[in-house]
Amino acid sequence: MKLKPLHDRIVIRRVDDEDRSPGGIVIPDQARDKPQRGEVLAVGPGEPLETGQVRAPAVETGDVVLFGKFAGSEVNLDGEELVVLKESDVLAIINA
Repeated sequence: MKLKPLHDRIVIRRVDDEDRSPGGIVIPDQARDKPQRGEVLAVGPGEPLETGQVRAPAVETGDVVLFGKFAGSEVNLDGEELVVLKESDVLAIINA
């Protein structure tokens, strides 16, 4: 990957949600919201503290995370849509 996040930023590739409702109805692309979960592709070194130390990030490359609907900034890199957001915008790590 050519993108290296700084400080406490992380780079995420959205993971598509199901295209069917729990009742089995197929949801068309136009009616679907953007997925709020994604795979972590890159992690910055951590958040710099006032003491000069760096707080290590809680997420790692390869984690699947849940994040806010409007969190982060979308970037297009080599034809792939990615999301760059702060680690604090991550709501949870999804354990498989």
